[in-house]
Amino acid sequence: MKPRASGFAFRVLAQDGNARRSVLTTPHGEVDLPTFMPVGTQGSVKTLTPDEVSQTGARIVLGNTYHLWMRPGPETVAELGGLHGFSRWPHAMLTDSGGFQAFSLSSLTKLTEDGFTFRSHLDGKKGHLTPEEAVRIQGLIGADIQMQLDVCPPGDSPRSVVEEAVARTTRWAKRALAAPRPEGQALFGIVQGSCFADLRKAHADQLAALDPGFDGLALGGFSVGEPIPRMHETLAEVAWYLDPERPRYLMGVGTPLDLLVGIEHGVDMFDCVLPTRNARNGQALTRFGRLIIKNARYAKDPSPIDPECGCSGCRAGFSRAYLRHLYMCGEILALRVLTLHNLHYYGQLVAGARQAIETGTYAAFKKRSIEAMEAGA
Repeated sequence: MKPRASGFAFRVLAQDGNARRSVLTTPHGEVDLPTFMPVGTQGSVKTLTPDEVSQTGARIVLGNTYHLWMRPGPETVAELGGLHGFSRWPHAMLTDSGGFQAFSLSSLTKLTEDGFTFRSHLDGKKGHLTPEEAVRIQGLIGADIQMQLDVCPPGDSPRSVVEEAVARTTRWAKRALAAPRPEGQALFGIVQGSCFADLRKAHADQLAALDPGFDGLALGGFSVGEPIPRMHETLAEVAWYLDPERPRYLMGVGTPLDLLVGIEHGVDMFDCVLPTRNARNGQALTRFGRLIIKNARYAKDPSPIDPECGCSGCRAGFSRAYLRHLYMCGEILALRVLTLHNLHYYGQLVAGARQAIETGTYAAFKKRSIEAMEAGA
């Protein structure tokens, strides 16, 4: 499949079962897949500079359309060089469409066939987000990859509600594809369907058949309240089913286990606030599971977070005792070091997955990784 957007290409280099090792070419460089995209909600990955994010291995980050729409405004971002120039991030970038914020801020949102009417969480000011407006805003923001506006139903929604969300997302997909957007910006469609595998597959077929077509397909509406084992079961049924000639993106997911499961079933791209948010809550994510730095057991522990980790904090020899001290004192350095560590760990996890797929050993890699996490430190 040749993407509609100029400057883009996608090619699969190796496959091991449904897991695949690919490369996505964008106007801002190549991205090795599978990959994890750090989340820069306001145009910044919290506590880190762009160079530090890059040092974790990330070559694509996510910006949040709703929040950048609220402030400083897409016109301001465009005037100051687009989000690449504004944030000084030199690599690839993806923006979501605002559909998830309609779910997460549902008390401030009204859904109609035309789109979402928001009441700003900042000042109560009204805004109207349609499929066309989402494309326009993302065009001004200037990321390499746009997402279509979609309807994300809660994970416990009855089938009738999910069916309507799927149908409306398809109608909005057609409107998004018809809307003008800047040359060199890709547009991904979003497959909905909650944990109803038949709805997911039918929706994937509908979106893949649209002409002009999407440059990639995403799975939205996961990790929104459904049981995690059920999410994993559904991924096993549907992720591999998405068009193999386009990149597959699992939105807003997840934990290290989620990544390992998603990759096994054919997912190429992930994003989640978990590694950065958990760092700010004092959690280090490691190959041997979660380490909660504020625990008293680390008060005199001279070890780094992980002696085998190559992140700058572990290389510098910052001890668990020191990081605990900083965290308990409210020192920002603790949050920065934990964030760097967590994103480095995620970067190493997907890099290890890529290597395992290339050598045909992904099942063993996944098993070994899960056993280490479950065993603990």
